[in-house]
Amino acid sequence: MAKILIVEDNEMNRDMLSRRLERRGFTVVMAVDGQQGIDSARSEKPDLVLMDMSLPVKDGWTATREIKADPELASLPVIALTAHAMEGDREKAMAAGCDDYDTKPIELPRLLEKIQKFLPNG
Repeated sequence: MAKILIVEDNEMNRDMLSRRLERRGFTVVMAVDGQQGIDSARSEKPDLVLMDMSLPVKDGWTATREIKADPELASLPVIALTAHAMEGDREKAMAAGCDDYDTKPIELPRLLEKIQKFLPNG
């Protein structure tokens, strides 16, 4: 089954999302800040990243740009997650290299649809 890296600093969001994804058969690994997200993407080799944009150490925009700049990680799909659904945020996420964008609070059926779009058997 696919491995998903959740980069999220909010423990409650991380816990809720990881449990819901694991129940659907995904392997979940987690990072709590942007730098840890970059490091985990390199070491864990996930199939997809769910990237919160408001993160400590390095924000999600910066972390995504660094992941996409790494030749070994450039094709790794990144879905931006943000509670700040302001006009222009989707464009900003795509400009940073995100492959898709979703808003919080997370609607799992909608997010699962986006995840499946990027997975090899999706």
